[in-house]
Amino acid sequence: MDFIGVLKACLSVGAVGLIIGVLLGIASKIFAVKTDEREEKIRELLPGNNCGGCGFAGCDGLAAAIAKGEASVNGCPVGGEAVAAAIGEIMGTSAESNRMVAFVKCNGDCDNAFVKYEYTGNLSCREAVYVTGGGPKSCSYGCMGFGSCVEECQFDAIHVINGIAVVDREKCVACGKCVAACPKNLIELIPYKSSYVIPCNSNDKGADVKKSCKTGCIGCTLCTKDCPTDAVKVSNFLAHINQDLCCGCGLCEKKCPQKIIKELL
Repeated sequence: MDFIGVLKACLSVGAVGLIIGVLLGIASKIFAVKTDEREEKIRELLPGNNCGGCGFAGCDGLAAAIAKGEASVNGCPVGGEAVAAAIGEIMGTSAESNRMVAFVKCNGDCDNAFVKYEYTGNLSCREAVYVTGGGPKSCSYGCMGFGSCVEECQFDAIHVINGIAVVDREKCVACGKCVAACPKNLIELIPYKSSYVIPCNSNDKGADVKKSCKTGCIGCTLCTKDCPTDAVKVSNFLAHINQDLCCGCGLCEKKCPQKIIKELL
């Protein structure tokens, strides 16, 4: 055996390994992705259940979203108020001021909405939406009341009452699963501290709305005229309140001829 040859080979391999190691070390420094320190601190506070109740794949996903401002500091339903308060301190905000809740944009319950026909198919919103007219109710934009959103909620925060889905604001953790479950995109997340909302989703003209529902928005724009913060806008015959701009004065509610603008109590 050529000892010198073996030694040279070992030294060559060692040198190559050393060079590669140095290059990898340099590359890791150059291309390193900086981690938000707040994200790491938030992750330490989260319970680690990875249950998905927050609407994210796991605690890592929620921590990243909170640090980026894409999720509420009280987004973890398992951690509760204590964890929310601690995360709020890291993010420099209070858990209450950052709290979001689900809101159903429909007032077409059994008393207000008209029915076109009797539906006898599967009691699922996901399936009923494909039948004639988008469901048995005259308003094709409204809640069908079959409860696909209820099935998705793990926190007993949403129920079908008198034909439409209603959110229990105190139980809602804003996980967003009901939002994803609604085939008509009727549910959105709004700040818990919101004062006024417009529970309607119709894009029909006023005359057609009145044929479908007693209280639907007719897009008259009266609610927009006296708003001191320009928070109310009408688009596609439907009024919407920008909750970030709303001052809670209630002028829009007083102006609405359909009484579709509601105060959250």
